[in-house]
Amino acid sequence: MSASKGTALITGASSGIGAVYADRLAKRGYDLILVARNEARLKDVAARLASTTGRSITILPADLNDRAALAKVEAVLKENPAITMLVNNAGFGSAVPLLQSDIGKMVEMIDLNVTALTRLTYAVAPAFVSRGKGTIINISSIVGVAPELLNGVYGGSKAYVLAFSQSLQHELADKGVRIQAVLPGATATEFWDIAGLPHSNLPASWVMSAEAMVDASLVGLDSGEIVTIPALQDGNDWTKYEADRKVLSGKLSNVSPAPRYGVKTAEAV
Repeated sequence: MSASKGTALITGASSGIGAVYADRLAKRGYDLILVARNEARLKDVAARLASTTGRSITILPADLNDRAALAKVEAVLKENPAITMLVNNAGFGSAVPLLQSDIGKMVEMIDLNVTALTRLTYAVAPAFVSRGKGTIINISSIVGVAPELLNGVYGGSKAYVLAFSQSLQHELADKGVRIQAVLPGATATEFWDIAGLPHSNLPASWVMSAEAMVDASLVGLDSGEIVTIPALQDGNDWTKYEADRKVLSGKLSNVSPAPRYGVKTAEAV
């Protein structure tokens, strides 16, 4: 059993991408705090990993859409000095068109994908800054940059995760805190069943295994990527996209409307 790299708290850790992160991080030498709603599944994951890796595995059953349960996880992040990594993986999506979606479910999606993720990040970030080290991995999605692909509320929630992560990197990189946004494409998990479009209905060439997705993402973390898109075959495409975005960002404020709008202002006369 190697020396611990600290403790990683992983949300949505009972299955799919979260369970694979748990496996890979335990094998890398992290002790784990596993968070999810399904206590029975959490116990299974914890027992397996404790047996195969020898790491300390703690489960924390919690529904992050329940404010009291969320507060308990926040408290752990604030108060446990052993925590060196947060993996914000919990979330759900939808493939149902906007106008056919139940607004209650859409609000639940925002509460989990956006609000819970933000509160957990705010809980741990000051502690990481005070220690001068720590890693936050936020699981976004390719729909964060391609919102036309699935439900628009889902795409909007994941665009938030991407923008939030980039802003965190901008503010915290010089304070020793490592930020990574991971944008999975179609991944073979239960996500698709919950979203209403089982991945068996998608072209096989689109669907990556959760294991391959996480392994690629951890390589991206090791190499210093801020944004990791495992399915994007040419990384230069994202580099160019980001460079163009940053150039554009410097052109978005001006005292006068653009000439194409034909609006005359006193400043322009």
